Amino acid sequence: MIEAPIIEQFAAIVGAGNVLSGADADAFFTDWRRQYRGEALCVVRPGSTEEVAQAVRLAARRRLGVVPQGGNTGLCGGSVPTGARPEIVVSMSRMNRVRAVDPLNNTLTVEAGCVLAEIQRVAARHDRLFPLSLAAEGSCQIGGNLSTNAGGVNVLRYGNARDLVLGLEVVLPDGRVWNGLRGLRKDNTGYDMKQLFIGAEGTLGIITAAVLKLFPHPSASATAWIAVKSPASAVELLAALRSACGDRLTAFELISRRCVDAVLALRPGTRDPLGANAQWYVLAELSDSGDQATLAGLVERALAESTERGLVIDAALSASEAQAAALWQIRETIPEAQFANVKHDVSVPVSCIAEFIAQTDAALGTAFPGMPVYCFGHIGDGNLHYNVGDAALVARRGEVNRLVYEAVSALGGSISAEHGLGQLKREEIRHHKAALELELMQRIKQALDPDGLMNPGKLL
Repeated sequence: MIEAPIIEQFAAIVGAGNVLSGADADAFFTDWRRQYRGEALCVVRPGSTEEVAQAVRLAARRRLGVVPQGGNTGLCGGSVPTGARPEIVVSMSRMNRVRAVDPLNNTLTVEAGCVLAEIQRVAARHDRLFPLSLAAEGSCQIGGNLSTNAGGVNVLRYGNARDLVLGLEVVLPDGRVWNGLRGLRKDNTGYDMKQLFIGAEGTLGIITAAVLKLFPHPSASATAWIAVKSPASAVELLAALRSACGDRLTAFELISRRCVDAVLALRPGTRDPLGANAQWYVLAELSDSGDQATLAGLVERALAESTERGLVIDAALSASEAQAAALWQIRETIPEAQFANVKHDVSVPVSCIAEFIAQTDAALGTAFPGMPVYCFGHIGDGNLHYNVGDAALVARRGEVNRLVYEAVSALGGSISAEHGLGQLKREEIRHHKAALELELMQRIKQALDPDGLMNPGKLL
């Protein structure tokens, strides 16, 4: 059989203990939500860039598809094999070293298998901040974050993953290594090659290392749980806080009452910050380099003015790091609290958020009477997680998607804000991107991966 010789050849590169097959490989073949599963010949776990390159060269010679995999926390089936052709999974978990820290340049060079939370801790030990933050940060890996251009809660102030990268190291589909690990903020020497690979979902090559931007660690922070009348009030409050507090506003999350109730049901010991006094809430975080009292006073004044304007029903400002963490725990538990339903990761202009929610709620209410909607997300950058129904509705996902995506398109939005396309939206994107844009993407893919070996069946 072909499997035994191939496995032996990969074992010669990475070591026999780092080539998994059979039951040992099973967890690598199924996505986090258990929506996608595909068989592969084996899982290869390289420990260095050279081992990645050798493994890719061997796969290319044998015309095997290569599926790069980080923490396998994605929601679109992008990190697991499709099973449609002979493939291998290349797990980056062993490549988890911090290669360099440069506090004066505010950069951190890490390998792709580094877990996001560990990168945050390393930065903090040097009194710096790496601001990428999302619910899966305890298990997701930076290579996957960059390959999907992850967003998270701090995009409002610091930008998406692509805004936090200065350089990359990438193994190309033919096994050559592009070393673009430069910590430069200015490099005007042609195409910005790294941006091709960020957000490409592993279809153009495997990111093996990155130079990340660091920021001064804030000395003061304020976290507020705010009850608002409606999404429209939340958007107006966003503008008011930005006007009053400027770039101190780091995160601004919209959370529906139904999401809070789902968290309370899953975690009965959770404290409801303001009680059931509103249908919509905002979780806002501000940070600064000044002292805590000054920032708290600024936030209190801004909230008082917003209350007088009728934008705020009630608000609670955290008095300690523990209280702030408890508020964020509610937000971070929402994905788990409504795990099985039809999920959407969409974006629209911030000014259109209230319109999108109202229109889509109405359309779904007509088509699926009584089905709950769990709406939450990063409205500071127009990104909503708009999830519908329960496990029974998943079988009718196409009908639900059509209504949601029609509303998104009508408002000039995107059907994928931060989770990528993977397998889930690979066909749907054809209805939302211009033919020329898709053609250009295909040409880039053909130029770098003419045999279509890198993460086949994803994105394109």
